[in-house]
Amino acid sequence: MNLSDSRTAGQPAGQPLRRVSAMEAVLAHLRGAIERGEYAIGDKLPSEAELCRALEVSRPVLREALRALQTMGLTVSRTGKGTFVVASTVEDPTFGDYAASDLLEVRRHVEIPVAGYAARRRTPENLDHLAHLLDRMERETDTTAWVAMDTLFHLAVAEAAQNPVFRRVIEEIRDALARQSAFLNELGGRREQSNREHRAIVEALTDGSEHDAVEAMAHHLDRVETTLTDIVRSPRTDSDLPTEGEPQA
Repeated sequence: MNLSDSRTAGQPAGQPLRRVSAMEAVLAHLRGAIERGEYAIGDKLPSEAELCRALEVSRPVLREALRALQTMGLTVSRTGKGTFVVASTVEDPTFGDYAASDLLEVRRHVEIPVAGYAARRRTPENLDHLAHLLDRMERETDTTAWVAMDTLFHLAVAEAAQNPVFRRVIEEIRDALARQSAFLNELGGRREQSNREHRAIVEALTDGSEHDAVEAMAHHLDRVETTLTDIVRSPRTDSDLPTEGEPQA
């Protein structure tokens, strides 16, 4: 089974087609096997070497997929022993110390009103910093670098609210935000859409519109939740992924 080539897979209605990476194909295959019961709770997955040979992918690609399985709560990695199945369905992904649902709940109660305060209190220096960050993010092609700037962007919005407690809260969840951002970009192709949402936030702050800033941040978090929900839903089976020779968009 060769999952090493990127493929085009069906997307939700109304969304453009995008390339599915080798990692996503491997993840869908392993997740499907777990959810179908081919690997039961308590079972140990085959070794990395065995999976690489069977799926014809590189070790870095496989390891990314294994990390995603662990984030989804389906497996746990035990040093020196291997990867074991601990759940048969995805309930609530975990990013660092926080469950996705808890993280989103806090973000809605903090970042949405923070955007409103930032629209009222931002300084020219705040706006320059945000504009510079956004320009860099829109040019960036490296996912790791983009994710780092994504967390800086949200910190900068909190700084613009001129309340150090808000920044402290975002600092506390910064690692979780970065992990979530990387997860959504890898599996949900969120980068370009996120850039557009960030642009709308900056434009609202520049205009000094509290209403528009609140709406823009709320929309951003809505899209984060929607993408996460799409990922958590049961994946396509391997037969749903186009094989070599099939038309690709």
